[in-house]
Amino acid sequence: MPAGGSSLFSGFRVLGLYSNHVPHALRYHLKHREFYVVTAVGRSFHTFNVNRLGIVAVSNSLPDDITCLAADRMLVFAATGRLISAFARNKEVVMHYNGHEQEVRLLLPLGDQLISADSGGDVIVWDVQSGEVYLRLHFDPATFDVSAMMHPSTYLNKVLLGSSQGALQLWNIKTSKLLFTFAGWSAGVTVLQQSPAVDVVGVGTATGRIIIHNIRLDETLMSFTQDWGPITSLSFRTDGPPTVASGSPQGHIAFWDLERRQLVTQHRHAHRTSIAGATFLQGEPILVTNGADNAIKVWIFDQEGGGARLLRIRQGHSAPPTTIHHHGNDGKNILSAGQDGTLQSFSTVHERFNKNLGHGSVNKKKEKKKKKGLTYEELRLPAITAFSSSVTRQSDWDGIVACHRDRLATTTWNYQRCTMGAHHLQPPGSRRGAIATAVNITSCGNFAVIGSSCGRVDVYNLQSGLHRGCYGDDEKAHNGVVRGIATDTLNQLTLTTGSDWLLKFWRFKSKKLEEEMKLNAAPASMKLHRESGMLALALDDFTLVVVDIETRRVVRKFAGHHSNINDMTFSPDGRWLVTVAMDCTIRTWDLPSGSLVDCFLVATAPVSVSLSPTGDFLATAHVDSLGLYLWTNKSLCGPVGLRPLPADYQPAVETLPGVTVEETEQEVNSEEEEEDVYQSAEQLGAELVTLSLLPESRWKSLLHLDEIKKRNKPVAPPAAPAAAPFFLPTVPGLTPRFATQTEHETQVTYAWDPLTSRLEYVLINTLSAVDQPLRLLKDCGPAALSVELNSLAPEGGGARELLLVFIQMIDSMLASGRDFDLAHAYLALFLKLHLRSLSQDATAMEALNHLSSRLEKGWAELQASFDQSLCLLSYTKSALL
Repeated sequence: MPAGGSSLFSGFRVLGLYSNHVPHALRYHLKHREFYVVTAVGRSFHTFNVNRLGIVAVSNSLPDDITCLAADRMLVFAATGRLISAFARNKEVVMHYNGHEQEVRLLLPLGDQLISADSGGDVIVWDVQSGEVYLRLHFDPATFDVSAMMHPSTYLNKVLLGSSQGALQLWNIKTSKLLFTFAGWSAGVTVLQQSPAVDVVGVGTATGRIIIHNIRLDETLMSFTQDWGPITSLSFRTDGPPTVASGSPQGHIAFWDLERRQLVTQHRHAHRTSIAGATFLQGEPILVTNGADNAIKVWIFDQEGGGARLLRIRQGHSAPPTTIHHHGNDGKNILSAGQDGTLQSFSTVHERFNKNLGHGSVNKKKEKKKKKGLTYEELRLPAITAFSSSVTRQSDWDGIVACHRDRLATTTWNYQRCTMGAHHLQPPGSRRGAIATAVNITSCGNFAVIGSSCGRVDVYNLQSGLHRGCYGDDEKAHNGVVRGIATDTLNQLTLTTGSDWLLKFWRFKSKKLEEEMKLNAAPASMKLHRESGMLALALDDFTLVVVDIETRRVVRKFAGHHSNINDMTFSPDGRWLVTVAMDCTIRTWDLPSGSLVDCFLVATAPVSVSLSPTGDFLATAHVDSLGLYLWTNKSLCGPVGLRPLPADYQPAVETLPGVTVEETEQEVNSEEEEEDVYQSAEQLGAELVTLSLLPESRWKSLLHLDEIKKRNKPVAPPAAPAAAPFFLPTVPGLTPRFATQTEHETQVTYAWDPLTSRLEYVLINTLSAVDQPLRLLKDCGPAALSVELNSLAPEGGGARELLLVFIQMIDSMLASGRDFDLAHAYLALFLKLHLRSLSQDATAMEALNHLSSRLEKGWAELQASFDQSLCLLSYTKSALL
């Protein structure tokens, strides 16, 4: 049976993705006066502001993973295989550059041109606007394999190319001529970087050498050597101190003093993996780095001796997460344990609430001795395989207990302090070779129950870390590996299951066995919903069993998965059971009806799942993916029709959600392109009236100008303004602005004929249009408006025809329903000034009678709308409802 996708969940966003092995690109926005860093994440790139490291833009996805990034003032360029794409506003693809035959690995924007180099030896110069090839150069990879590119400062149309053979070449891309060849230093060039000094560049080699070279004189000024392998990145400080930073494949950063020609300081393990990119901000003591460990870090140089400290960080897992659980009752934080050995907390609200609890260590006292010869690998604990958390007593003592790969001792963690706890929980007299396999913290937060591969189930006090007993005869609860542990809400029962196909019920306090249940297959995992007392077990035969812990009977059996069930979670009300398996399906089972109600496929197999305590988000972790994927629960947003799915149901593939921009952040646009702003319609409906946006002081006082002038009569004569240094024509009005050439010529016409006012001129030349005269009146203040209306009468230099034209203009304004307040204010002042002369003109009186009828009709419609609204409001406020 064909399917259309999930009817219950919809992709929302992904958490914890920040960077990969592609070097970042740095941009400066003149309008915002802010630096932005662009990092590649799979098939799209993210833009972060350096000030807060908040994500401000996410690009549209490309067909393949991004292999290279570059940016200029207007565009961001991304290479995917042989294709180069240009993005505007950090999001939309506006141009494709297709012409390479091999994978593009280098990009260099240079003015109106883009230079790209591929692994086959082709270097192409593109015209950015048209996308056409301006120049194509070909190099033999066996003799000159292009490995680095840069544009020397002040060298017009020049590009310096570095090769993996060690030689450098300086080219003029306009004339397509080779200007000079540098012999090199018998080592492959990995990085080329312009220094603050003209003609001087920094060269990084594959042997770890850093050469400061003058390309104009072909003279090496100085050189340094780092012992950590090839130079992966170079960057010069431009805020004063002559310092250059170099990155290494081990994740270390070295800082070299160019004056004293020595190493200033170093940061070991700045990143867990190779330093992909390191860039100093122009004119600031700030360094931005990124690496394949899924981290972006900002360092500030404010330490004594020229040292740097970590200022800001955005970091996710450097290896795929294996276990995730929601922490707390609000559903806003997700605890995640990854293969990198770290335990992290990701916030669904904002990235600034993320926490990194760090990497577990064997012993904190030994950790202090790491400077005496011990390495990080000797101190680090293996990856976490299972953990349990509780918020009940987390403010008093550790609230997280974790099991580690191939270790019997479990560790405690403190969520509030974001550190590993002081206790290593290990049973006394344990068997050699046994490891901890399952853990559970009681609902009171005082005890941790831990199961091991030798069949032991032990109880520990979390406050003291002391052992409080174990279950079973001969200190053995199961004849095999313990696969799952759970405790009920009141600490009355402890439930354990093992590879011996048994589910056992124990008294928590006396630790005596009450009952055991034989299962149809060995259980793989177990999950208890404490509020409803429903216990779900995933068996090795790919089936699910739900047991009621009160009656201790199997109440539901589910079959449908075609591979190992990795994880499962209950909905907050206990109605749904969501399971994930290696068959790449996410299935939702309805417990009351005992049927499958939702099923969909994902591209990669999910390894862990967690439904928030509020039921709004479903979080999943997947194979070979560093992020946590959030899915929204559609049933909270509207009615969802869930029906039992047939046995032959074929699920459809749902695309994994991507990153979304935080609501509090602002998208970055290019400097010459304005942000998209919603433009409201001038008139929402023909039956409605629209008021102007002018302040009340511009129209409410038109009938009281005489009193205002009398009150504001000046005491002293006005002083002559200071002479302007030069003449610039301006436009009269409340908003001062310079006149364009057309407006200046119009003003000259007015000055030539002093008997013609501006309003008279506009009314004569635009007899049928209303917008231009109205725009002129809006620019006038109350006093200037009175003068303009006075000039329409024959006594003021106008004509009777102009009075009729003004009446027709007011009639058109009332008919359109726009500027309703201005139409009445202008009409009131007009009648106050010219009613006596208009009463002697029959044509004018006929126009005024027509205008009066339109006014009465308009106010009648408004009165009916007001009455209807007041009636409805009174009805809703009555006591009958």
